[in-house]
Amino acid sequence: MPSETVFLKLGGSLITEKSRRETPRLDVLRRVAAEIGAALRDRAGLRLVLGHGSGSYGHFAAERYGVHRGHLADWWGYAETGAAAARLNRLVVDTCLEMGVPAVSLQPSASLRARGGAIVDWPVWPVSELLDRDLTPVIFGDVALDATQGSTIISTEQLFEYLAQRLRPQRILLAGEVDGVYTADPLLKPGAQPVSLLTPASWQATEGQLGGSRGVDVTGGMRAKVRQMLSLAENLPGLQVSIFSGLEPERVRAALEGQPGGTLLVGEPSANSV
Repeated sequence: MPSETVFLKLGGSLITEKSRRETPRLDVLRRVAAEIGAALRDRAGLRLVLGHGSGSYGHFAAERYGVHRGHLADWWGYAETGAAAARLNRLVVDTCLEMGVPAVSLQPSASLRARGGAIVDWPVWPVSELLDRDLTPVIFGDVALDATQGSTIISTEQLFEYLAQRLRPQRILLAGEVDGVYTADPLLKPGAQPVSLLTPASWQATEGQLGGSRGVDVTGGMRAKVRQMLSLAENLPGLQVSIFSGLEPERVRAALEGQPGGTLLVGEPSANSV
């Protein structure tokens, strides 16, 4: 089977109770980890980079101390936020190992440099070499030192964007609690309609109807994620990004095996494909 590089994010709202401080959804995490393990066993050529959000771990601490805004008067908050994000990462990695996923944690804040909230330098070789050894690198939204504002928060999507430009994955999968992009928040407005396909052009008509994120989220919520991933898909021809719900059993496994459902994000179609 030919190899395929896939990035999968487990959203913070999927694996934690985002409105309750440091409260994991252990049943969801264990099930999803088991599905990842099954997909890796089924698809011998699958090279997987696993990422996860900080959910009710890092976001609560970051909001309390304003780590994402920078210019900290007290750096204790930076340390506390980083420790909270790392606690969730340890839980994710341990659960993955328990379920047969060869997970290896890579802490972004240990080597990443930022400027103005954007990544300017981050060694990619550890991720690449782990993949070459059939291991699953696990990265996560984390604190980072910032050359202009002192501190910032780097989201999993930012990490994926940086890695994608260098590792060129075929697919990026974003698993959350909502099954893709809707015309409004379906958790608040039952009449919201699903959007099956988004391009940069169609996004202009949809963006204004989207909100942020339920619970505490210092990284911008759904609107920021879609905007970032559409820009990436436009810059990397052939890349497909899928946003879907991981709450339904077997959805994560199906997504890894090529059937994600939810919303597909692609760059603008070429003239000869219309």
